[in-house]
Amino acid sequence: MGKSRNVIVYIAQSVDGFIAKKDDDISWLSMVDAPGEDYGYMEFVESVDTVIMGRRTYEKVLSFGVEFPHKERKTYVLSNSKKGSDDHVEYYSGDVKELITYIRANSGKNIFVDGGAEVIKEFVKQDLIDEYVISTIPILIGNGVRLFKETEQEKKLELVASNSFPSGLVQNRYIVIRDEDKQV
Repeated sequence: MGKSRNVIVYIAQSVDGFIAKKDDDISWLSMVDAPGEDYGYMEFVESVDTVIMGRRTYEKVLSFGVEFPHKERKTYVLSNSKKGSDDHVEYYSGDVKELITYIRANSGKNIFVDGGAEVIKEFVKQDLIDEYVISTIPILIGNGVRLFKETEQEKKLELVASNSFPSGLVQNRYIVIRDEDKQV
């Protein structure tokens, strides 16, 4: 029996595996902006009702000066320094496995892990991610923040969808294969 409320990483990276430059600059993502093309993002966010992100990612989102994009979703910001909540989010400093267990105790839609790299590393370490939707932008940025930081975990993935777009963006969707998923 598969679990409901999958935990999904939906993120963009450069061809050389970075999600931001050293100074957290992500302006290079706009090179694939195209009128009327959101690469399935709106459809994806309709499938989630909970968002989890790190504090730096949250502060980056706020720096854009636009309306908070997840105001209609329950959003948790993982932070060791901030507590409580603000207009948009609840800060969380506990164990992420406990948070996922708490969220899954109630019925609902999928759970969006929106980064950054440290948050994704912790979710990988605790084997909490069910799917990855990774959009690769046709650029080498040379250095910066890697999507995947080194861990001791090895995870087998199954490619379930791959789409290429006129902009050069390639989007792959993977599901995580776990031993308990295999049929006997």
